[in-house]
Amino acid sequence: MADGERLRRFDAEDYNKEGVLRRKVYERELRRLQVELVKLQRCVKAEGRRVVILFEGRDAAGKGGVIKRIMEKSNPRIVRTVALGKPSDHERGQWYFQRYAAHLPTAGEIVLFDRSWYNRAGVERVMGFASEEEVQRFLDACPTFERLLVEDGIELYKYWFSVSEQEQERRFQARVEDPVKRWKLSPMDLKSRELWHEFSKAKDDMLRHTDTAHAPWRMVDADIKRHARLNCIADILANIPYSDHPPEKPELEPRVWANDQDARGPLLTGKYIPARY
Repeated sequence: MADGERLRRFDAEDYNKEGVLRRKVYERELRRLQVELVKLQRCVKAEGRRVVILFEGRDAAGKGGVIKRIMEKSNPRIVRTVALGKPSDHERGQWYFQRYAAHLPTAGEIVLFDRSWYNRAGVERVMGFASEEEVQRFLDACPTFERLLVEDGIELYKYWFSVSEQEQERRFQARVEDPVKRWKLSPMDLKSRELWHEFSKAKDDMLRHTDTAHAPWRMVDADIKRHARLNCIADILANIPYSDHPPEKPELEPRVWANDQDARGPLLTGKYIPARY
């Protein structure tokens, strides 16, 4: 993005009385940023670059929301999301980083990790799924692992979504009340609600060990979802180099209409699904 675009400011009337960007303003700005994301992915593809973006943070911090907005206008052949579940018995016997390394990008790809190898320093540590010895080994090895990625040419960006205890509770309560969102509440989420302080200590320790010059953390204030999404996407665009030129507009030759319905025979009209809308 051009410097002037990065420094775009909004007027007071663009915000509601709670200080949140109005929906129309938010959607207009999101659309503008998504156009820039299309330029970014085309540039990464054309230049054969490999980009990894990690999204980390507490439960209900909004990681999935920003990933969804990035993916909305993206080409899934270039930009893909990795959200690994519980490791299998086979994976538990591997080197810890192994199953994550298998999902790293090839040339011309951007990979978004919805949680990553940092599970070991957060969820696994607090919930007791990893021993303190395993956690310390991870904290010692992680900077070296990331340095090897960067030295091999992978562009690595790490975002931590920071949400207040009060806002997390509000989002949990909203999920309880909304049947559409209720699927987001896992037993692990409910347990994490009881362990706020423990997760805080684990996060602080993780940041001390893994905020390095070659792979620094970038913190996102995520208490206001709309602002967090726009701020994160704008920061990605400001920090990942790309050409600012949109794809050329192709010229379409006048269409030669086939008008071949008679030649094709009768339609299978009975196979159409019911027109409910």
